[in-house]
Amino acid sequence: MARFSGRVVIVTGAANGIGAATVRRFLGEGARVVGVDLDDVGLAAVFDGAGTDGMAVAGDCTDPAVLGRAYMQAVDRFGPIDVLFNNVGQSARERAGPFHASEEGTWRFVMEISLMTTLRMTRLVLPEMRSRGTGRIINMSSDGAFAGDAGIVDYAAAKMGVIGFTRALARENAGLGITVNAVAPGAIATRAHDRLTPEVVDRIKAQTPAGFVGVPEDVAGVVAFLASDDARYVTGQTLLIDGGRWMI
Repeated sequence: MARFSGRVVIVTGAANGIGAATVRRFLGEGARVVGVDLDDVGLAAVFDGAGTDGMAVAGDCTDPAVLGRAYMQAVDRFGPIDVLFNNVGQSARERAGPFHASEEGTWRFVMEISLMTTLRMTRLVLPEMRSRGTGRIINMSSDGAFAGDAGIVDYAAAKMGVIGFTRALARENAGLGITVNAVAPGAIATRAHDRLTPEVVDRIKAQTPAGFVGVPEDVAGVVAFLASDDARYVTGQTLLIDGGRWMI
C-alpha cells in the first residue's frame, strides 16, 4: 500500500514504542516522515534505511525551540505538513503515587510533556493546514484518562486535557478540511510496560476483556487509519485501543 505517497508526516516521541511503530507504518505506506525524540540513538535506529523519505531530529520535545526547529527542517526538506501525530508523553513513572503525597514539580513535568507539547506542535503546523484546507492531526491520550486509575492523577488530568483540546480544535477546524482526533491506548508492550512486575501484568490482563497486552503496531494501525482518506468524516473523536477495558 502507498496511500500516504507524497504526504509529509511529523511524529513526536518517535524513537521507541508506539512512536517508532507509527514511523515505520507511515514509511511503509509511502509517506515522508520526520521524527522528533530526545533519544538520538533510538531515533537513528528507527530511521535506518529510510533513505531520503525520513528525517530524524534529536532533541527534547518539551523544549519549544526543538519543536520549532523540527517543524522548520521538515518544511524546508519535504514541504507543508499533511499529518501530525502528537505522540510524545509520559507519566510520572517512578515518581508516581497517591496525589496527597505528590509534588507540584512532578505535576508540571507530566503536564509539560503530555499536554503542552501537543499544544505547541499543533500550533506550529495548524496555520499552514488551514491555509491549504487540508490536514490530519492525531493526539495521544490514554484510557487512564477515562478509567481514572489510582496513582496517576496528574497523568489522567493531562490526558483528559488532550481529549478536550482535540474536541475543541476539531470543532474550530472541521469546515476547513482538517480532522483532529485522539487515540487512547490501554496496556501496550512498550519500554514503560517492561518496568511492571509479572503480578501487575497479570492483573492488567485479567482486567482486559481481550485477555492480552497490545503491541505498538496495534496503535500505529489506528493512527494510520485516522490519518488516511478513509477517516475524512471522522473528527473530534477519541478511539480507545485497550482490548475492551473501557467501552464508550
